[in-house]
Amino acid sequence: MKIETSPQLPTFAESTFGADAKKRQRLVSVSAPCPHVDPMQAFLHGMGRERFYWQEPGNGVTHVGFGAAADLRAWGPTRFQSITQQAQALFDQAYLPASTPSFAEPHLFGGFAFSDDFTPDNTWSVYHPAQFILPHYQLSIQHDAWGERQGWLTINALLDYPAATPSTRADAEAVELATALRGALTEQIEQLQQTPIRMAALPQLHSRCYPMPYATWEQILKAAMDQFRIGALSKVVLSRVCELRFDQKIDVATALAYLNRIYPDCYRFVFEPLPNHAFFGASPELLVNLSGQQICTMGLAGSEPRGATPAADAALGRQLMESVKDRHEHQLVVDALHQRLQPLCTKLDIAAQPQLLKLSNIQHLYTPVSGTLSKPQDVLSLLDVLHPTPALGGVPRAQALDFIRQMEPVPRGWYAAPVGVINRHMEGAFTVAIRSAVTEYERVWLHAGAGIVEASNPQKEWDETALKFRPILNALGAAA
Repeated sequence: MKIETSPQLPTFAESTFGADAKKRQRLVSVSAPCPHVDPMQAFLHGMGRERFYWQEPGNGVTHVGFGAAADLRAWGPTRFQSITQQAQALFDQAYLPASTPSFAEPHLFGGFAFSDDFTPDNTWSVYHPAQFILPHYQLSIQHDAWGERQGWLTINALLDYPAATPSTRADAEAVELATALRGALTEQIEQLQQTPIRMAALPQLHSRCYPMPYATWEQILKAAMDQFRIGALSKVVLSRVCELRFDQKIDVATALAYLNRIYPDCYRFVFEPLPNHAFFGASPELLVNLSGQQICTMGLAGSEPRGATPAADAALGRQLMESVKDRHEHQLVVDALHQRLQPLCTKLDIAAQPQLLKLSNIQHLYTPVSGTLSKPQDVLSLLDVLHPTPALGGVPRAQALDFIRQMEPVPRGWYAAPVGVINRHMEGAFTVAIRSAVTEYERVWLHAGAGIVEASNPQKEWDETALKFRPILNALGAAA
C-alpha cells in the first residue's frame, strides 16, 4: 500500500469541495512514543521536502513536520472562514488512535498574508493569502508538570475512496491503512534517531540592499504626520525591507538553531511549502492562544535597545517605561484588544500597567491579556477579529491599512501576519510573523517595522527598524 504523498498533491479544498462529488477523503493518523529524537534531527531529516517548525517560548510545546498529507488554501475576505471549513472537514471524520496524547495529535501548520488581497510576487512567489499544510510526519514534544520531556511521532495520510462506499467498508480500509502506517512509523523513528545534528556552514554574503532610502522614509513619515494633524490617523505601523543575496542557497536549519539558542523566549517558526522556499523567524508577539474557551494574547508596542551594562540596560528600561510617546503607542494596542475581545468574553483580564519584555538585543513594553470566551469559538474566527492589531496596522484600522497599502513600496506578503498551528478541535496558537525573513534559494528578504505616532522621530524609528533586522541578520551570519 502506497503511503507517501505526491509532490503534485491537490489542495484539500479541491479534493473535498471540488466538482467530483463521487470521491471522499479520510484522514488516517497513527502515533507512537518517540522520546529520544531532537526537534532539529527531525527538521534536518526533512530537508528536500516541505518542512514546518513551531516552538513556543521556554519549555513550551514544539512541533516539527515534514512532507505534506493535506494542503489547505483560501483567498479573499473569507479566507479565515474557508480554512476553518476545510480544517473541520479534514478532522471531523479522522481515524485517530485513542492512545495518542492531545499535544501529539495531527496539527495543521500555516498562516496568512498580511492582506486578503495578497498576490504572489517575486519575493512571495509560492505563497497564498492563506495556506495550511498537514505534514506527513509530525514530531511533537512537550514537557510535563514535572519537567519530563515527552516526544511522539505521528504519521498522517489521506485515504481516498468512492463516496458510495458503505461505512463498514470505509472503516475497514482505514484500519488497513493504519496498519501499514504503523510499519512506516517504526521505520521512520529509527531513521530519525540515526540522523546527525550537523548544521551546514552558512554561505558567504554576496550583496546587501535596502530598497528604501532614508529620504523616502522621511517623506512617508511626513505624510503620516499630516494625517495625524488632521485627525485621520492616530497611529500607523510602517515597514521597510532588506534584501540579501548569498553565494549559494540558504538552508534555514542553521539560522533556526541560532534563533533557538539566542531567542528562547520567542515563538520560533518555519513554513517551507516548497524546498528552498522558507518563511522563518523568532517573534516575541503572541497574537492568540486558544485552549477550550480560554484565550491569551498580548499588547506589544514600544521599544528600546538593550544596554551594554546592567546599569545602562536598567536606565533604558526606565526610559521606555516613562516615555509618553511609547506609552501612548502601547496603550492604543491594549485599548484595541479590549475593544475587540470584550464583546466575546465573560471575563477579560488586562494588566493595569505594562511590563518590560527583555530580549537579546531589544526590550519592549508588554501587557498580557487573558480571558474566558462566552461561547466556544474556533481559533481562526478570533484571528479574523484581531488581525491586524494596532501593533502591526494602526488606528483607525481601515484608514491605517489604506495608508500602508498606498505608501509602503514593497508588499508585506506574510510579514506581520498570523503564523501558527491548529489542532483537530480548532484550537491553536498564532504568533505575529515579525523578526522574520523569506528565503528563495540564495536570496533572502527581511522586513522590519516601527509604530509611528505624532510624537515619532523619523531617525529614531529608522534606527528601531535596523535593530529589528538584527536577529535575522545575525542568524544568517550577515550582520553589518
